Amino acid sequence: MNNEGDIMEHVVFDGAQVMVGNPHLLHSKIASTRFDGPSKLQVIADFDATLTKYWIDGQRGHSSHGLLQQGNPEFDLKRQKLYDYYHPLEINPTIPLDEKAKLMEEWWEKTHALLIEGGLSYGAIKSSVANSRIAFREGVTELFELLERSNVPVLIFSAGLADIIEEVLRQKLHRSFKNVRIVSNRMVFDQNGDLVSFKGKTIHVLNKNEHALDMAGPLHDQLGDANGLTGDVSSVKSRTNVLLLGDHIGDLGMSDGLNYNTRISVGFLNDNIESSSDSYRSAFDVVYMNDAAMWGVVKLASQLCSTLDD
Repeated sequence: MNNEGDIMEHVVFDGAQVMVGNPHLLHSKIASTRFDGPSKLQVIADFDATLTKYWIDGQRGHSSHGLLQQGNPEFDLKRQKLYDYYHPLEINPTIPLDEKAKLMEEWWEKTHALLIEGGLSYGAIKSSVANSRIAFREGVTELFELLERSNVPVLIFSAGLADIIEEVLRQKLHRSFKNVRIVSNRMVFDQNGDLVSFKGKTIHVLNKNEHALDMAGPLHDQLGDANGLTGDVSSVKSRTNVLLLGDHIGDLGMSDGLNYNTRISVGFLNDNIESSSDSYRSAFDVVYMNDAAMWGVVKLASQLCSTLDD
């Protein structure tokens, strides 16, 4: 596996458009990760537009928080107004990061308060997901199955709502995975299924990383977490090789807080291909373009989970 053609064999599947900025570096990262074996590997993945499709039937797919209909138009509108005010601040490059982090926390907490005040039931989450335009990339189920067989944990990081992501997993994948953990904002419902509070500290776009592991609640029992990753954060942090999946360059920050040896980063460049291709090629080890399926990552992960003797 000494030339660019060989390395591309490990990441290209079925003609998907792929960029590899530094094939020799990627080759050495794959070899090092395989040498350490799957017991040292963890997968960190963004959710929206990374595990899920960007385009669905020619339209932008919903995000996990964008799909939520509270069942109260007045409060849906109030949340939209918060978005209209804070989103431009989120993407404003002139605001210092520490100041922006405070603004993001403010936005998230106001949104969470509206969800409680306006009344949100678990039933509304179920119907919102059922009526949403959201779908996983082809190959996601196979990727999770491969990693489950190899006992490799998958941490899904999201600044959205864990309960919605779990419901999307339930409705769209129709099964649970004992190795999957969601690091996101988690709701507390009363016995009637109505939202009463949120657990832990707020996870927003600027702090969704391995530091947030300590804030995350365990998966709900109905997703089969009894045999999966529970509260033992140290076992995850001892896995010092990372396969990271994201769709924004900022997603590379998800591994902040982890003292990793080797990180292989995979970027999904879904839109604005021409203007963003150079920056994505420089930032990520592998870039899949045009809302590609997950099959190339399945191929790469199967390499990382195999031993050097295979």
